[in-house]
Amino acid sequence: MLNLTIKNNKFDQMKILDRYIITSYLKTFISVFLILMLIFILQTIWLYIKELAGKELDIMIIVKFLVYFMPKLIPLVLPLTILLSSIMVFGSFAENYEFAAMKSTGISLQRAMSGLSIFIVILATTTFFFSNNVIPWAELNSYNLRRNIAKVKPSMAIAEGQFNQIESTPYNIKVKKKSGDRGQYLEDVIIHLKSVDGRRNQTTIISKKGELFSEKNSDVLKLILLDGYFYRDEYPKDSKAKKRKPFIKSAFEKKIINIDLSQLNKVDFDEQSKTDKYNMLDVIGLTKTIDSLIIKSESDYESFSKNLHLRSGLLKPVDKKEIVNDSIIAPKYLLDIFSTKDKLELVDAVAKAMKSSKQVITSKENTRKTQKAWLNRHIISLHEKFALGFACIILFFVGAPLGALIRKGGIGLPMVIAIILFLSYHFIGIFAINSAKNGSFNPILASWFSTLIMLPLGVFLTKRATADKGLVSFGSITVPLKKIFKIKEKDSVDYKFLSSYKHEALIDLIQNYKTLGHGEGTRYEALNILNTNGVSIDQLREKGITIDKGYEISQALAKGYKKYSKFAVVLYGIAIVLLVLFFVCKNNKLPSVADVSIKISIGSFLLFIIYYIKSLVNTFKFYKHINMQEKKPKLLLLILGIPLHMITYMFLNVKIKEDLKQNCLESLK
Repeated sequence: MLNLTIKNNKFDQMKILDRYIITSYLKTFISVFLILMLIFILQTIWLYIKELAGKELDIMIIVKFLVYFMPKLIPLVLPLTILLSSIMVFGSFAENYEFAAMKSTGISLQRAMSGLSIFIVILATTTFFFSNNVIPWAELNSYNLRRNIAKVKPSMAIAEGQFNQIESTPYNIKVKKKSGDRGQYLEDVIIHLKSVDGRRNQTTIISKKGELFSEKNSDVLKLILLDGYFYRDEYPKDSKAKKRKPFIKSAFEKKIINIDLSQLNKVDFDEQSKTDKYNMLDVIGLTKTIDSLIIKSESDYESFSKNLHLRSGLLKPVDKKEIVNDSIIAPKYLLDIFSTKDKLELVDAVAKAMKSSKQVITSKENTRKTQKAWLNRHIISLHEKFALGFACIILFFVGAPLGALIRKGGIGLPMVIAIILFLSYHFIGIFAINSAKNGSFNPILASWFSTLIMLPLGVFLTKRATADKGLVSFGSITVPLKKIFKIKEKDSVDYKFLSSYKHEALIDLIQNYKTLGHGEGTRYEALNILNTNGVSIDQLREKGITIDKGYEISQALAKGYKKYSKFAVVLYGIAIVLLVLFFVCKNNKLPSVADVSIKISIGSFLLFIIYYIKSLVNTFKFYKHINMQEKKPKLLLLILGIPLHMITYMFLNVKIKEDLKQNCLESLK
């Protein structure tokens, strides 16, 4: 009965604790979410102010504009909110010694996080349904609303440097530059007007300068053109007149064009003319679209291959029985059966056919690249819906233990750390997705890439926080660095005095180091000096020093590592320098030097891999021989460290040197 009462009390305490943690987290979460959402909404207004300002839009249209854009901010705001809230709340718990109180009662960090973890999983699931249903709806409405707003003021719909079709009119206008407070002054204007049937551009007008002018409440836009030319193609019914290809050409100093905007200004802001863009579809719509795009791509590829086959003229396969095998009858070369004139004609025809086929292939290649990029965008959009939910969970397991480790709540340090982590997460995702869009990176992996990068960080931080360790063990970093750069500690021993000792004195020091008041480090340095001066291990044994035979093998393996690793470092340096030289020469239009540089760079890198593998083999043999398997470096870390080989090489050198010293001291008796 007493045990049951204790269990019930403990259960009630855990319920109170979970309620307290969730309540604290929700208060911070909601506050941070609203603040960040407000900041991003203000940024949205700033980005699209040109589309909204000066168009006399109704207040409800502007409200709709913001409402449609708000859901699209969730993929940015929600992960940052979870990360920042987790750091702030758990940092505050650690700073106020609330975690210390929990641990004193037997409650671990993982147990404290368990109740909140359930909330985060529910939030992640909700986020998926939100991204699958609400965000596509917002994308659909915001895109079409922007198109409809652009129709209200044609001058805003004319972008510099490209042709702009003014809705509900036959005018297609291109300007090099716009100026003026309303964008009314135009430079280098080109206008195309379609024919009555709308099939072709019949009239072209070119002018050096122009101005858009319209009176208030007028349905007519006046376009004033200065110093230009007018071209118009004529299409007579008479076939003889058509052959002469008649056209009208005239020059003008000033020309006024009146564009009827009566239909243009009757804009329905709720019209949805565009509904099939990849970010406007849910999972079902994206899956269907991806399947149809793949089928269409395969069909296009098959029809293209058939077309090339038809262009080649090889419509009927040659029967092997029809081939003449008699060397007396059959000519050595096929062209020998033709006359010189026929040979020239045949070669010329083949060259033209090859050139034509090459042009067709090049054109098709560009088309296929566009199709592939469009397919990749749909695949990315599909997987991003799932990745967003998982990102919420991963970032919680990054932020919560990180807050417990830094032991700091509030806005200051947690805000800085959260922004740095989120920007890293966000920009990694952007770079991966942009690479995937043009086909240089797998689109599925690109959608998950930033989340996968954060996953090991979350595991690492959770382990360290659970074990109650610090964020970083600075000693494990600073000590090797000091040894690499030979920085002496204040209380470190200086062994320079050994350089003045003779061989007999060094041997005596190795044998009687305790009697002479020296440490084991002095004994090891004395042995090194003797080896450097040409005194072998066998000679030392003859002098009465007992050393295990295994040390010689350890020494040989360490020397082998050092030799191979030095070769690897040199080859790595050459490969990197030549790779940089390749890009420099390529950008400065030196193709021959760039070609040689990249070839030597690749060769150096392949040799580097060979010597790097050899050095790793020696490393693992060394640790196996000295029976220190637990101290050997992780193979995965060594492979991942290849891009930073110059740094990993220095750290590994120090580590092997220290472990060889330990093995030597254990071998001396």
